[in-house]
Amino acid sequence: MDTLVNIGVVLAAIGAINWGLVGLFGFDLVAAITTAGKFGETNAISRVLYVIVGIAGVLAFFALG
Repeated sequence: MDTLVNIGVVLAAIGAINWGLVGLFGFDLVAAITTAGKFGETNAISRVLYVIVGIAGVLAFFALG
């Protein structure tokens, strides 16, 4: 279970970095990596990545307690 929590925390941190880039520079790293296009555009791969990072964030949140 510790490994799963560690993976969740790392993925949540990656998501936080992505949102930091969005806030500071208007650059969406996930969209750039998955060739979804400009900010706000998605494709199947980027949507899967967003869902995985979202689940990791929820897991990391519950790991705090």
